[in-house]
Amino acid sequence: MEKYRIGLFIPCYIDLFYPKAGVATLRILEKLGQNVAYPQRQTCCGQPLANGGAEREAEACHKHFVKCFSGFDYIVTPSGSCCYHVKHNYDRLEKTETTDKIRNNIYELCDFIKGVLRVDCIPGASFPHRVGVHKSCHGLRGLRSGSASELVETRYSNLRSLLEKVEGIEIADLDREDECCGFGGTFSIFEPEVSVRMGCDRVADHARQGVEFITACDMSCLMHMEGIIRRQRLGMKVIHAAQILCGEKEVL
Repeated sequence: MEKYRIGLFIPCYIDLFYPKAGVATLRILEKLGQNVAYPQRQTCCGQPLANGGAEREAEACHKHFVKCFSGFDYIVTPSGSCCYHVKHNYDRLEKTETTDKIRNNIYELCDFIKGVLRVDCIPGASFPHRVGVHKSCHGLRGLRSGSASELVETRYSNLRSLLEKVEGIEIADLDREDECCGFGGTFSIFEPEVSVRMGCDRVADHARQGVEFITACDMSCLMHMEGIIRRQRLGMKVIHAAQILCGEKEVL
């Protein structure tokens, strides 16, 4: 397997609220023989500002991100939505060889494992639980990390194919396998009633299948559903896919 110099990008909310997902991402990349560095001066990628319409104000975040990660072969992150933002919204920056490289070489973790490293399973991963897989919109329809049910195309999912190789895992088949959870970043702020109802529908689908854990490649979606699960006092938990794939107990 080829070895790359990788810049690890950990989004704000993972750093603050779900650090184990970030640690698990690091451990997986190291387990796969990659040379990983965490730029200490990294900050937000600028997505919240841009989503709120403050694109000019977000430009400083964009430029700082490029400066922090310009020296790497690839940038890997445990967040499909942040990855999508860098790929598709950094076109507002001046077009240079560096900005093009940043946009082309940032990957969500599972997409990097499958698409760049060409790895089908993570050694030592074990998770003896019944799991529901949530396919986030940014990953599914933005990054094309899997096939969308509304399209006539060959069925695939980078996330699910990696999870299926985890020892002891049981993956539940959902009634609506790629339905939005309703989070949508600032959508959940400006349209809370609609967002919550969509989240309740998404959680109910997992509950009907008797899952113990809901997993995804976007901790933001999981955070949204976690709030609903807690309010409804359901027995399920949420967990980032990296924590399952890592295979190390301290990140669970």
